[in-house]
Amino acid sequence: MIRPELVAPAGTLEKAEAAFIYGADAVYLGGTEFSLRAYAGNFTSQQLAEVLLMARARGKKVYVAVNFLAHNADIGRLAAYLEYLDTLGVDGIIVSDLGVMELASRYAPGIPVTISTQASVANYVTARVYQDMGAKRIVLARELTLQEIAEIRDRVTVELEVFVHGAMCVAYSGRCLLSSFMTGRSGNRGECAHPCRYQYRLVEEKRPGEYFPIEEDDRGTYILNSRDLCLVEHIPELVKAGVNAFKIEGRMKSAHYVATTSRVYREAIQAAVEGRSGDLAAWRAELGKVGTRPYTTGFLLGPPQEGQDVYKDFKPSREAFCGIVRKYDPERRMALVEQRAPFGREDVVEFLRPEKPGFSMKVEILYDLELEPVERARHAQQLVWLPVPEPLDYFTILRRLPGAVGGGSR
Repeated sequence: MIRPELVAPAGTLEKAEAAFIYGADAVYLGGTEFSLRAYAGNFTSQQLAEVLLMARARGKKVYVAVNFLAHNADIGRLAAYLEYLDTLGVDGIIVSDLGVMELASRYAPGIPVTISTQASVANYVTARVYQDMGAKRIVLARELTLQEIAEIRDRVTVELEVFVHGAMCVAYSGRCLLSSFMTGRSGNRGECAHPCRYQYRLVEEKRPGEYFPIEEDDRGTYILNSRDLCLVEHIPELVKAGVNAFKIEGRMKSAHYVATTSRVYREAIQAAVEGRSGDLAAWRAELGKVGTRPYTTGFLLGPPQEGQDVYKDFKPSREAFCGIVRKYDPERRMALVEQRAPFGREDVVEFLRPEKPGFSMKVEILYDLELEPVERARHAQQLVWLPVPEPLDYFTILRRLPGAVGGGSR
């Protein structure tokens, strides 16, 4: 049985490091241009070189997204960019535009090409065409069932990658025109404003000024916006179907999100490969700590009206990502924590560790860098020393648990 690759999102260097430390085999990211996440932070030329060094030191891979739809004005700059990626030696280029694919073969001939989910490959004939054109891997359309994925696998030899977690577009990926129409920001240029998640009201033409809310439950409506994809319990079936790589969406999400999802899906993949069932309840609970919307299995089990509500009663929890451990002092038995959200005395915090089981504790005291006592870490990226009962690894994540005595966000 193949051991599928886990591909995690990396909007910044810190998120790439989180992905590598917490179990991802590879990251996908974008440069400052030509990627479908214009507001993800993205990577300058220097940062691309840095993340490659980071990956090489850990035996990991880096895929660069160039998966936008190119206009004539883009071609000259794109050719130079592809030559640069070839010089760097990235592990793959992700494309959706046939013209960009042709340019990649010309200007970056040494770099394998992955076909983006933006190309909406939904059948084996299309997959075979891309295979014959030289693609090494295809990220299949999110709109496929498990049976369809298995049939494509049986009919082609190209590597297949499947999204297993994260946000989904209301349309076939990237083809929604709402953002362009309402805000002038194109979803196919990496600028989607997500108007599918706005709150809408109905108005009847003979009753101007009277607006009626569209509601399905206390969160509003799902008429336009999809729930988030979560296929953690179906990893064994996808492994059996012969999927080569599993992908997590979320280049604009936090390092906490990247770390949590990478760890959960790494454990799920390993369990599936070894023939173990794994702790599904624990995995679901962990994924709930980084979710912002209810989860769905999308199209995997059939049309959404049949499969969408598998997690209907599941509510994301509200732990707050409040810090990252930068180092541990064994003599003082304290961890140096870089703050991400206010926390302090009397708060209950939970530790997410790269490989060891996590634990929680009440914060009794914090110390500043001069070892003077402080009540709270109030300032963004403030460094504080936290006494802990056992050693903590670099990049351990701190979460402030809901209902903590210390008041949380003060």
